[in-house]
Amino acid sequence: MKMFSPTCQISLVGIAALLLGVGCSASDGTEDVSEVQSYAFGSKLPGLQVDADLMAEADDVFSDLESINDGVGPIFNAVACGQCHSNGATGGAGEQIERRFGRFANGVFAGLANRGGSLRQLFTVANFNNPNLPAGSRGRCNAGNPTLCCVPLEQEPAEATVRNVGRLTTPVFGLGLVDTLPDSTFDGIAAGQPAAIRGTVNRGGIVLPNPGDSSQSIGSTRVTRFGWKGGVPSLMQFSADAYVNEMGITTQSCFRGATINAFAIESAPNGVPVADGCDDLAPRQTGTNPGGLTATQWAQVDDAVGSCANGRTEVQDDVFLFAAFMTSLAPGPRDFTNQIEITRGAPLFNSTGCSGCHVTTTFRTPANPAPLDLDGGGDETIRVPGNFAFNPYSDFLTHDMGALGDQIGNDGDNLAATRRMRTAPLWGIRVRNHLLHDGRCGDIACAIRAHDGQGAAARNAFNALSGANQHSLTEFVRSL
Repeated sequence: MKMFSPTCQISLVGIAALLLGVGCSASDGTEDVSEVQSYAFGSKLPGLQVDADLMAEADDVFSDLESINDGVGPIFNAVACGQCHSNGATGGAGEQIERRFGRFANGVFAGLANRGGSLRQLFTVANFNNPNLPAGSRGRCNAGNPTLCCVPLEQEPAEATVRNVGRLTTPVFGLGLVDTLPDSTFDGIAAGQPAAIRGTVNRGGIVLPNPGDSSQSIGSTRVTRFGWKGGVPSLMQFSADAYVNEMGITTQSCFRGATINAFAIESAPNGVPVADGCDDLAPRQTGTNPGGLTATQWAQVDDAVGSCANGRTEVQDDVFLFAAFMTSLAPGPRDFTNQIEITRGAPLFNSTGCSGCHVTTTFRTPANPAPLDLDGGGDETIRVPGNFAFNPYSDFLTHDMGALGDQIGNDGDNLAATRRMRTAPLWGIRVRNHLLHDGRCGDIACAIRAHDGQGAAARNAFNALSGANQHSLTEFVRSL
């Protein structure tokens, strides 16, 4: 169900509230939090610069249900972004818990790409008839029904040693603000943290640049700040990756004359490609292959920009609109209904060490944030407000979480690296039904007690509190 008006709201929505608690910066100074305001879940950022028609389209696309005719398949986890991002409002956390696997051999992690990679998609398009099935694929599933396609469900490989790891959908409220932050913000936070809990600043390559950001190009690096493992550098790249891996819809884009094919290859069930034409029922690509793809791969791309000749730059429309929708969302509101307990809990949040990673820093967007741009031409853009103060209660760094770490990583990672998890932002936590990366906890106290590794000291300090003080601290967290 749609949660938004189909027009861009640029006025303040909801009741503004002062942020309670100490606002300390990475340099141990204090920040004035009087400008930090809250808005209803699902509201647009005040001061958002975007055309109303573009915003309406982005709202619709994020919630639209896709089908096999649109390119869903051969395996997938959901058929709409809003299907997973739903708690509190469209854009929130989800109820669905995905599954991942991997293997350690000689102390080194492998994602088993030959068995489909560490993400095990939970659904398949199963058996369907494609009347336009290429001749070479006919009869492979059922000789008596030559146009029948049979797509198996992915299974966890027997050789996996890290098994059935849960991964919960993260909320995206306010992340457009985080997307604008320069790398120096995160470097500064890490530098100011005590060595025992100092986070790791991850950097990763830009695969799909934002044409509106002059600092981004294919292969340039950026601090990766999104996802449970802190491995995604931007909302644009997050969108393209989710489209292919979660919904099974492949895309191709252009950037300064180069074709971007990283999100153009269909997922293969347990690494075994399906017969050509059995990926889905989306129209096949018939135009000129932009390069870098086999003829079969190009034919199977569900949504493509096409030729990148003459220096063309253009992001595939849906990918851009998904990113635009996420960019538009304001942080959720604080809840001050239990004011007495919140006031008592705020200093405990600091004294137990929770604020060491869930920093109380007041972040601020640059004075002139780079816009999210479709093609670099400036005609279809969205820009968050400059100098906008916000408090996500996260350092966006990864920390070794010991036994809480999920042991999923990149190929070649050692065990310590796979235990690192990005500090989850706490804003909006009260509208989440499941907590921690695998959704194992349904309440804040459970989540705190599960902390380990670099979070163990804060966990122990929480456990040492009286029951009354534990309640006050969790009420403070709940208020965020």
